[in-house]
Amino acid sequence: MGNLADILRETAILLAEVSTTPRLDAELLAAHALGLERSAMLLRLSDLDTPPDLAALTQRRLRHEPVAYITGRQAFWDLNLIVTPDVLIPRADSETVIDSAVDYFQAAKAGDGTGPARILDLGTGSGALLLACLSAFPEACGIGIDASAAALAVAQGNAARLGFAARSQWLHRSWTDPDWSDDLGRYDLIISNPPYVETDADLAAMVADYEPHSALFAGADGLDDYRILVPHLASMLSPGGIAIFEIGHSQAQSVSNLASNSGLSTEMRCDLAGKPRALRFSLGIADMNG
Repeated sequence: MGNLADILRETAILLAEVSTTPRLDAELLAAHALGLERSAMLLRLSDLDTPPDLAALTQRRLRHEPVAYITGRQAFWDLNLIVTPDVLIPRADSETVIDSAVDYFQAAKAGDGTGPARILDLGTGSGALLLACLSAFPEACGIGIDASAAALAVAQGNAARLGFAARSQWLHRSWTDPDWSDDLGRYDLIISNPPYVETDADLAAMVADYEPHSALFAGADGLDDYRILVPHLASMLSPGGIAIFEIGHSQAQSVSNLASNSGLSTEMRCDLAGKPRALRFSLGIADMNG
């Protein structure tokens, strides 16, 4: 086997055909093949042999398969999550939802308020949003719902592995059912990354060919799930509670209009790239802040 440092350079050159982060991909694949954390591998490059599985893993990546599905892991917030093709891969952009929640409740505490006691995650997938919130708010408990039993199994496994099992509950249900929310009660914080991609959107192969379409697509304009969920929020929020939904970067005004029609005010938050990424809903006169 060749020197690992040299092989990583060669692998990164190959992966540049399909990835915007070829060196990172090469390192993650090699670390996975070695059974090491990436940081530990990088400290030992000079004395590690090239893992025999790296070539096969590289070929999978060259077919556009996401690194997270190849390794079965994805970092999100301060967590290391298990992911499978049954769940959407958590993305750094979605941390905007958590940032918004943390900022809101920190401000509330400064004004003699409290953090959230009850959290609801709509369409939980891997559990990323709910588990990140439970990490950020140690006194909170939460419920994650999803229409996919396979996704719920992933979320429940993540909760158990990360030490959140006692503070979390996972429910198999679909918000397309008329009575889906009847027994859920009220929450201090409702979070969601619902499907919001237009049906005919031109997606990258690594998304379109591998990630679950049920977690991506939401009708011709990408708003179908917001049309279902937003009208329920007023009856599901505790006094002083908020909901925070991820949105597509061009959807802030459309979703804010839905909120206004339901008696909710909205505040927009941008991601690190400066694109609209999350809307915070609260009870009151609708007013979207850019």
